[in-house]
Amino acid sequence: MAGGITDTGELYSPYVGLVYMFNLIVGTGALTMPKAFATAGWLVSLVLLMFLGFMSYMTTTFVVEAMAAANAQLRWKRMEKRKEDDEDEDSSSGVSDTDVLLPDGYERAETQPILSVQRRGSPNIFEITERVEMGQMASMFFNKVGVNLFYFCIIIYLYGDLAIYAAAVPVSLMQVTCSATGNHSCSVGDGTKYNDTDKCWGPIRRIDAYRLYLAAFTLLLGPFTFFNVQKTKYLQIMTSLMRWIAFILMIILALIRISRGQAEGHPSMAQLSGIRNLFGVCVYSFMCQHSLPSLITPISKKKHVNKLVLLDYILILAFYSLLSFTAIYCFRNDTLMDMYTLNFTNCEIISVAFIRYFLGLFPVFTISTNFPIIAVTLRNNWKTLFHREGGTYPWVVDRIVFPAITLVPPVLVAFCTHDLESLVGITGAYAGNGIQYLIPAFLAYCSRKDTQLVFGSGTVNKHLSPFRHTFWIVFVLIWGFSCFVFVTANIVLSESKL
Repeated sequence: MAGGITDTGELYSPYVGLVYMFNLIVGTGALTMPKAFATAGWLVSLVLLMFLGFMSYMTTTFVVEAMAAANAQLRWKRMEKRKEDDEDEDSSSGVSDTDVLLPDGYERAETQPILSVQRRGSPNIFEITERVEMGQMASMFFNKVGVNLFYFCIIIYLYGDLAIYAAAVPVSLMQVTCSATGNHSCSVGDGTKYNDTDKCWGPIRRIDAYRLYLAAFTLLLGPFTFFNVQKTKYLQIMTSLMRWIAFILMIILALIRISRGQAEGHPSMAQLSGIRNLFGVCVYSFMCQHSLPSLITPISKKKHVNKLVLLDYILILAFYSLLSFTAIYCFRNDTLMDMYTLNFTNCEIISVAFIRYFLGLFPVFTISTNFPIIAVTLRNNWKTLFHREGGTYPWVVDRIVFPAITLVPPVLVAFCTHDLESLVGITGAYAGNGIQYLIPAFLAYCSRKDTQLVFGSGTVNKHLSPFRHTFWIVFVLIWGFSCFVFVTANIVLSESKL
């Protein structure tokens, strides 16, 4: 994510790629979706979910197209370099007609494209064989201002991600442990509303317990920010398995409760006041664009990659709808928790203690494994943003300053608030909006422009998005900027009423 070209890695089949993408998209955001559905109304939520799913699919095809264009330009650059080397061996003088390419960028003459390049524009030149991360694509297709804006957007998003993770784990631990002691045993999911100043253990208040858990979380996982960590294959398998067991359990338990006539939910059709958070949650819950190069590149057969992605989005839409609808009809709106798993820690809903604690603590296990990885990714993005060609950082800056500015801000945000729905909503509505809509649209536009200049207007990108008309790019950009204005106005109006 920090930019740069890496090896493709071990190849896998298109269906394995489908599973990987599903696992990437369906994450923490899904756990906050039932509450967002309840506050916005089921009809508004369903329509917005489907529309945002469609928009996310469109921008995913934009990123895939830009990846193919980046691969083609890298291939062309190497061919031109090889030709120059061959000509240098034959003659020590003269200038090649391919000298329009400079080492650090593309300088194009204001003439028609080079014929030799057009002849080399074979059907396979746009094959996605090298992993080109979004940061590298931004440096290839954007100007300096665009590159800096890209890194600013992705850094803000990662900060929001870390703040959500830093709050979600202590919240889950506080809710489970505070309700498991005293007179509140098993009452976390029964609709009882607690204040942060309520007692947890003896003189310890709930907010004190939350901050103690936050301190422990920071001390245990924070040091990983100062080192390099790698997500292992076995860690992926373990967390994916736990995620699926938890989600399937919640859906089945809610369906059983509904079938027995114990459902308490009476969701409204529409509540416009809840759209702001729902929008942010939905954007956050469809986020995958920043990780597409790592997911798409290793797929062995990419002929029908856009159809594969479409199938993934249809399955995800169905899954989100099933999870949310079973939740809002099973539980009353005022009893749905920010973290949906906590609704299943009530003894009246689940009599088996192991299942209660498994679901209640599920976010602790999965989020704790992701936090160091996201933190290292953010740290590397900071390094890339300030890196200058040929320069190196002093040891203190490299090993202390960058990790510190990565870790401290999200922990401070989590210390000040543990409102997960708002954290997810704001992160998705602002930084997520930029990554999911604006950046892919600009990548598609700029990569198409560069492809025409380098290869000629007759060259067709084999991974061209189905939404190839310029209208769709303009539509996404207008939508993205409109969302910024809407969410900001909504926040200002909400605050003015308080």
